[in-house]
Amino acid sequence: MRNPNSCSEIARQIENRWTVKPELLRHPSPQGIHLSTENRVFGAGLITALASAALGGVDHAYADGPFNLSPFSSSSAAPTSSQASSESSTSSQASATNAEPPPRVRNDNPRTTSAGFDPEALERGAKALREINDSSHAKKVFEVMKKQEETRQTELVAKGAEFKALQAQAETERQKVIYEEQKKLAQQQAQIKSQMARYEDELARKRMQAENEHQRARNQELVKMQEESAIRQEQARRATEEQIQAQRRQTEKERAEIERETIRVKAMAEAEGRAHEAKLAEEVNRRMLVDRANAEREKWVAAINTTFDHIGGGLRAILTDQNKLVVAVGGVTALAAGIYTTREGARVLWSYVDRILGQPSLIRESSRGKYPWSGLFSRGLSTLSRNNKVSALNKGNGFGDVILNPSLQKRIQQLASATANTKSHQAPFRNMLFYGPPGTGKTMAARELARKSGLDYALMTGGDVAPLGPQAVTKIHQLFDWSKKSKKGLLLFIDEADAFLCERNKTYMSEAQRSALNALLFRTGDQSKDIVLALATNRPGDLDSAVADRIDEVLEFPLPGEDERFKLLKLYLDKYIAQAGARKPGLFSNLFRKQQQKIEVRGLTDDILKEAAAKTEGFSGREIAKLMASVQAAVYGSKDCMLDPNLFREVVDYKVAEHQQRMKLAGTEGSSS
Repeated sequence: MRNPNSCSEIARQIENRWTVKPELLRHPSPQGIHLSTENRVFGAGLITALASAALGGVDHAYADGPFNLSPFSSSSAAPTSSQASSESSTSSQASATNAEPPPRVRNDNPRTTSAGFDPEALERGAKALREINDSSHAKKVFEVMKKQEETRQTELVAKGAEFKALQAQAETERQKVIYEEQKKLAQQQAQIKSQMARYEDELARKRMQAENEHQRARNQELVKMQEESAIRQEQARRATEEQIQAQRRQTEKERAEIERETIRVKAMAEAEGRAHEAKLAEEVNRRMLVDRANAEREKWVAAINTTFDHIGGGLRAILTDQNKLVVAVGGVTALAAGIYTTREGARVLWSYVDRILGQPSLIRESSRGKYPWSGLFSRGLSTLSRNNKVSALNKGNGFGDVILNPSLQKRIQQLASATANTKSHQAPFRNMLFYGPPGTGKTMAARELARKSGLDYALMTGGDVAPLGPQAVTKIHQLFDWSKKSKKGLLLFIDEADAFLCERNKTYMSEAQRSALNALLFRTGDQSKDIVLALATNRPGDLDSAVADRIDEVLEFPLPGEDERFKLLKLYLDKYIAQAGARKPGLFSNLFRKQQQKIEVRGLTDDILKEAAAKTEGFSGREIAKLMASVQAAVYGSKDCMLDPNLFREVVDYKVAEHQQRMKLAGTEGSSS
């Protein structure tokens, strides 16, 4: 029995889907007719449903679902549509069997059946089919539908080929996974085999090691037993020798006691005899001395009495005679006035001579004498000896007692030669600045520079300027006036120059210091042909910019390197140790001086000095000199006055530790400030 609702729905779908526009029927074209696959399938299903309804062999036929029936294929499309029809009918029957039958609806419309079926929709669908069939272009429409179906079949074939390719790729991937698993299994098996081989090798090695340890332990026990036996034999031999030595010492001790007792008795007898003789001689001498003293006392008493008698007589004569008293008082007064006048006049005259010809008070040391005539003989001898020494040093290319870095020493020698040639050609001198840590040889280098260039030198320190106060300007001008009087030319060396040549904008700088600085800047404003100004400082950055502008040559004096420290150690070892007890040449130099004890040096080689040079890293030349002075003091403090490597190393280690502690304290103070 047909479902009226399904039939009505079929009619409506036929009307909606198969209503063809007249324009399409008049002018059919592949672009003008758009029949989708769903419409084609729906049409085929509709035809099948109508045929089955006409035959009356099926109770229910629905056209609601899609149908896979192609009206242009008799072989492939027919089974598909029949299968779909059978599946739909089966599902419909199952649903009809399971569900309760719907109640009958009363038919109030005369055009509908009693079951509620409306045939108008079916009629309109049949009418649409007839219009398509009667159209002159119906064949083209169906050809277009056939081409679309063929295209769909081609797409299905392509999808099948793609699915087969995917299956082949999946099979390839599966084979690849199987290969990888087999490869991993083979690797694991090889790894297990190698681990087993290593484990067996380790077991064999441990077994051999255990056997070696056992053999070594047995050998050690044998060696230990042999050593114990040798020790016992040595102890027995030593005990026998000690017993023999003890008996020998006892015999010698008894012999020495007998000899000592004999000597003591003999000495006591001799001492008693000498004491008796001395006692007798002392008594005689005492009586002679007493008699001589009494005679001398009586003589001096008589002389004193006579002198006082004469003085008393003269005083009585003067006091009693008024003329003599006036003459005596006038003579004493005139004598006192003459002495005072002579003394003050000589003082004034000497101060004038000292101001005109003398050395300025700021000079601490100079190669020139205090006065032009002072020390002529001594300066001649020193000049002769210095010339001999300079000639010897020139032959050996030395630089006196100054040990410097080779490049710095070469630079100073070049400056000395240039300064000497400048003086000979009457050209202006060049001013210099020496800077570096304390004790690196700046002052000694200035002396040697002056000596090698043939100039006089004068040494002053910047700390002497500040205490002068307002007189500092006058003293500075006197210093430069005195320096210009040198016929050879003078090298004026100012040590600790930053003490009064610092920046003028410092708040703690007094007006007198600024005036002294201005006076020095005035005297050094032009290049001089008489004075070489050499400044030395540990802090070059504190100098005034105008002072720095007057500097032509700047030399840095670094701490000595290991080679320089080795040379300094050898130099001061010879000065303080080897030549400690030697007499200096001169007629009167050793007349009233006690002879020093000579120091004996044993085993102090260059290797030990090089070791000390390596330990004293960071030491200045002055610290190395003080180190060797400490070595000399330690030698004089020993009993035998001998220097050996142990004592030398002990003093060096002590001074190195002291230097490190001093550096640590300096660093702590710097960080705290």
